[in-house]
Amino acid sequence: MKVGPKYKICRRLGSDMFEKCQSPKYVISEAKKTKVQKGKRPKPLTDYGKQMKNKQKVRLSYYISEKQFSNYVKSAMSKKGVSSTQKLYEDLESRLDNVVYRLGLATSRALARQMVSHGHIDVNGKRITIPSFRTVIGNKVSIRERSKNSALFKDVTEKITTSSIPSWIKFDLKSMEATITNKPAGAQTNLDLNSVIEFYSR
Repeated sequence: MKVGPKYKICRRLGSDMFEKCQSPKYVISEAKKTKVQKGKRPKPLTDYGKQMKNKQKVRLSYYISEKQFSNYVKSAMSKKGVSSTQKLYEDLESRLDNVVYRLGLATSRALARQMVSHGHIDVNGKRITIPSFRTVIGNKVSIRERSKNSALFKDVTEKITTSSIPSWIKFDLKSMEATITNKPAGAQTNLDLNSVIEFYSR
């Protein structure tokens, strides 16, 4: 999924959106723009504007299309007996590309998405090429055997041992295999999912 000019998106939604916006080049670029625009006061956002901004931030953080994201939210809101926010978080975090990212195999969800799409990841020993594939409790996620020598997985042991793997994923360093042991919980995100639910509830 193409997300458009990353600098422009970071300018609108925040520099924490993409790794590219953490670079000195971006900081210098923004400093120059701020100097040129000095004296111009940005218009304050309305509540609707803030919700729209948060919605876009969440959607682009997970690299999901507008239609697909809308389906995730509607599904979460229709679920009875569970918080819509928690259900949305579970559905987003359970995506295979996100699991690969959370394991530390990829430095970004974009790269994790690429790894899955190109067939480098197995689930229960079966090759999966759909980034949105939903993992469930008991699923075993691993690097495809023939992909282990790929440059993508160079220093993979070091990457995994130094990453903060969520409590709902158990990783066996010996077998290099991750197991989904629970539903995603304890929102490991600074994204405002409540605002997203409010936006779609209007």
